[in-house]
Formats: sequence, structure tokens, C-alpha cells
Amino acid sequence: MEYSINKGIGKPAEFKGLKSQYLFIFAGGLLSVFIVFVIMYMIGINQMFCIGFGIVTAGILVWGTFYLNDKYGEHGLMKLQAVKNHPRYIINRRRIIRLASRIKRKEDLCGTY
Repeated sequence: MEYSINKGIGKPAEFKGLKSQYLFIFAGGLLSVFIVFVIMYMIGINQMFCIGFGIVTAGILVWGTFYLNDKYGEHGLMKLQAVKNHPRYIINRRRIIRLASRIKRKEDLCGTY
């Protein structure tokens, strides 16, 4: 017997070149634009304004999502967010003697057998 191998196993979700988190940003953004469009239409705002708003915001969303996908790649946006969470520098306000005594206490607790 001969079995075909699925080449898509282990690869990220992709649609028209958009990968992973960009695909979710794209879909969620379009859904939110549609919801805002429907709310604006139901409130009674001019129909042409609603259509224009929907087309312009959807176009900006599509352009922005593909731009981010090209600029940062598959995991680049998550790496960019992670860099913002790192501290720029670490401040240690303990005295040097206290740091040394803490190290010594750890050695005493671990002990050598």
C-alpha cells in the first residue's frame, strides 16, 4: 500500500500569503469593520457615507495587515511585542554585603554531600 503524505502538517495557517497572527488580525478587523458598518446603517447615517466608510477602513486594514506581514514575517510581530516587555535596565538597590550573605545562605541550604 502507498499512503500520501500531507505536506501541511506542522505548518502555520496561511491565506493568500498572510500567516498566523496576521490572519487573525485580518479576519477580526474585517469583522469589526462590518459590525461598525451595520451599526452606523441601523442608526440612520447616510447610506453612501456608511459604504464609503466601510470601503476605506477595510482597504486600510487590508493594506496594513499585508504591510505588517511583509515587514515582520511570521513571528516578527510577536518578537516586537516581546521586546517592549523587557526592562531597559535592571536596578539593584541591595548592599553588596547583603547580596554576598544571600549567596552564602543558598550554599548552606543546598549543602554538599
